[in-house]
Amino acid sequence: MSKQFKRTLITSALPYANGPVHIGHLAGVYVPADIYARYSRLKGKEVLFIGGSDEHGIPITIKARNEGVTPQDIVDRYHALIKDSFERFGISFDVYSRTTSEIHKKTASDFFKTLYEKGEFIEQTSEQYFDEEAQQFLADRYITGECPHCHNEKAYGDQCEQCGTSLSATDLINPKSTLSGSAPVMKATKHWYLPLDQHESWLRQWILEDHKEWKSNVYGQCKSWLDLGLQPRAVSRDLDWGVPVPVEGGEGKVLYVWFDAPIGYISNTKELLPNDWEKWWKDEETKLVHFIGKDNIVFHCIVFPAMLKAEGSFILPENVPANEFLNLEGDKISTSRNWAVWLHEYLDEFPGKEDVLRYTLTANAPETKDNDFTWRDFQARNNNELVAVLGNFINRALVLTQKYFNNSVPAVGELTDYDRETIAEVQKVKEAVEQNLENYHFREAQKEAMNLARIGNKYLADTEPWKTAKTDMSRTATILNLSLQMVANLAIVCEPFLPFSAKKIYSFINTDKFDWEQLGNFNLLPEGHELGKAELLFEKIEDEVIEKQVQKLLDTKKANEEKEYKAKPIKENIVFDDFTKLDIRVGTVLECEKVPKADKLLRFLLDDGIGKRTILSGIAAYYPNPEELVGKQVCFIANLEPRKLRGIMSEGMILSAENADGTLSLIQTSKEVKPGSQVN
Repeated sequence: MSKQFKRTLITSALPYANGPVHIGHLAGVYVPADIYARYSRLKGKEVLFIGGSDEHGIPITIKARNEGVTPQDIVDRYHALIKDSFERFGISFDVYSRTTSEIHKKTASDFFKTLYEKGEFIEQTSEQYFDEEAQQFLADRYITGECPHCHNEKAYGDQCEQCGTSLSATDLINPKSTLSGSAPVMKATKHWYLPLDQHESWLRQWILEDHKEWKSNVYGQCKSWLDLGLQPRAVSRDLDWGVPVPVEGGEGKVLYVWFDAPIGYISNTKELLPNDWEKWWKDEETKLVHFIGKDNIVFHCIVFPAMLKAEGSFILPENVPANEFLNLEGDKISTSRNWAVWLHEYLDEFPGKEDVLRYTLTANAPETKDNDFTWRDFQARNNNELVAVLGNFINRALVLTQKYFNNSVPAVGELTDYDRETIAEVQKVKEAVEQNLENYHFREAQKEAMNLARIGNKYLADTEPWKTAKTDMSRTATILNLSLQMVANLAIVCEPFLPFSAKKIYSFINTDKFDWEQLGNFNLLPEGHELGKAELLFEKIEDEVIEKQVQKLLDTKKANEEKEYKAKPIKENIVFDDFTKLDIRVGTVLECEKVPKADKLLRFLLDDGIGKRTILSGIAAYYPNPEELVGKQVCFIANLEPRKLRGIMSEGMILSAENADGTLSLIQTSKEVKPGSQVN
């Protein structure tokens, strides 16, 4: 039997304050966290829901530098935008603060000093890139160079965005500092490290044995990290934006953002409850739940718990129900490419439709695998489910009551077997929704909640009160009484998922909010109770509204393509005689295969019109099925001096064109010609 707790502390990942919030953030973190918080409050639990902005780190300094403003200017702008967007969208934080607050700086500093004084860190000196002109150590994102894998000349020191390979700055060919453009040098610097390897044993027991109930995607990622073996992780870095390292020798260094940011949960709690925060963080009767995306699993399941354990007085998370990623129209959401649905723009363009987005994101929640958001699905969810199922039942029940009983709750008469079966079916909804919410299955929980409206629609369709009104008003009264009780139940069950709609339903039935334990009760609305004014709960979304949003994304994609494509500069002019020295011909591919132990090379055997020749070409990555090239005609340089590659003599060069994204495409003739034909 699971442990019973006195209170529940809910945290949601701190959004990074260098841009707005988009639907990927909402689906992965904030909507499920808000559902759980609202449900827990309805259950009568003591709940605290903590949020805030993450305002330190390299991306913020880069954005500030590019815009010619200070990092503080950047975080002030986006913290205000994010906070306002969350408030408008109904994310019910008890506090939403920030990591540039004075209370956070003190809390993070004190946390570091406690671990430092306990001897929980190790000090190491390492060689890192240093810009002599800027007189500054360089974070990986401040270094660019040639990727050793795909040879993209604009790869970053942590990743090549062209081929997606994770890199170290020292992997780059011809590295350059983005601050001065000069080549950086290696220079010794001292930092403090959290020795995660020393925590591996208890983490293995705590996660792999004590928390087997965690979601499979969370448990699996943790196991993978633990099986690879944990390594010490730097908690400081050379930078001037962040919380200063508060010990001797820490001059010019700040706390690494991964160490600083999760302490924001604690500092934000202290800001809200300065005299009562410890019971939320240091009492074993508190259940701590972190809501995060999959990119934060390691930090919240391994690193932050190791920090808390090392400090010694804090509780550890009971669960970390992380979600996977949400894609947009079949493509990965990208803030740099503006490929996203931004929350603040949605709220402006779809006023009053907060719950439509909440509903769609929950219905498509990427709970254990990546999922996709499309505008057509958004429209279908609204029109076919919210309008046609939920809104339709509530409106029919209210309008019929207004028509036949002057807008007041009629008396319930003798129940039929079908009435009792319907009541029993409604009462099962509570257990089904509750079980799913307690296990963080929000998609299924919402589906079960909607079943209540489906039950109601079926009940009205089967009992036909508009027909019984002609012959038996007592029966009509019973049908509509039970229907109105179901409407009241819908107000309760919708509250965690669709809070704006729940508020409207309460106004329709003219009553105060019920608590969760009353779900399933068929005596919520007494006989004679006056109802409020009935209105449509949802409205149909027309095709042109959706087409406008789809076009907006298509325009974004087109703008990205135009922005990304930039032809390379034309080389120096040559005289015609230089060109005539090249003997460019057309050959027919007889054979094409990958060269063993050479990932990039393909071996072509060509019919060159005179005989057969072998040419090696480094385009294997762009033609995964090289046998499909057999029979094609390609252009090649016939008089290039042969050279041996991988023990094979290559007799020429296959010609290909490089696209804007770095991919290569063979140059072929538009129609078939004789092998050996010259290109003039």
